[in-house]
Amino acid sequence: MTETRGRGEAALVEGDVEFDARDAALLRAIAQAGSVARAASELDRSRARALTRIEALEAAFGSLVRRQRGGRDGGGSRLTETARDLLNRYERLRAALDATAQVPETVLYGDVTSVDGELALVETQVGTVRGLHDGSERGQRVQVRIGADAITVLDNAAEPDPDATSARNRVSGEVVGIDRGETVVTAHIEVGGTTFETLVTSDSEQRLGLREGCQVTLTWKATATRIVGDRE
Repeated sequence: MTETRGRGEAALVEGDVEFDARDAALLRAIAQAGSVARAASELDRSRARALTRIEALEAAFGSLVRRQRGGRDGGGSRLTETARDLLNRYERLRAALDATAQVPETVLYGDVTSVDGELALVETQVGTVRGLHDGSERGQRVQVRIGADAITVLDNAAEPDPDATSARNRVSGEVVGIDRGETVVTAHIEVGGTTFETLVTSDSEQRLGLREGCQVTLTWKATATRIVGDRE
């Protein structure tokens, strides 16, 4: 079984079948209503379509609904342990997706100077940046997107040797703002006129002595850098 993620959507995939938000809603409704017919009615779906969808899901994921014939609504129905495990996994995926969607990004703009397999070099306003591209070609105008949680903030005074880390992207800048949460701090770092958004723990903030006006070094891996065609 694999997972798919995208902004605002998530699915568990087995073969050609995807278990998505509509399927999760159907299983939850069956668990609450105790009947496929009542669950379908509450979701404004037909019982026949609900049963057909359950059959398709069960062909891919295994037994999900245990049904007992008889009664006005065709008997009672309850979820199997497999169904509950599937729902739990789906909810964990959605939670991870929601958390990712809330992470701010720094967006740079530039031109691709070289392409080597899945990686490309882009000349941006803060220098040359390496990242994963989406089929970009040399000379193409692109966006470079870096998640705030992918950036490591280093103390300039204790800066390690550049060859001692796999984070090949490296810039220096000045702290221009700090937003403090309960355990996570968002530090705004200005680099050559561009403000990077970074996330650090409160412990790291204290250890680094982060404050407005201090100089820091930012590093991040090429594999955490997305290069996409510029839509602007």
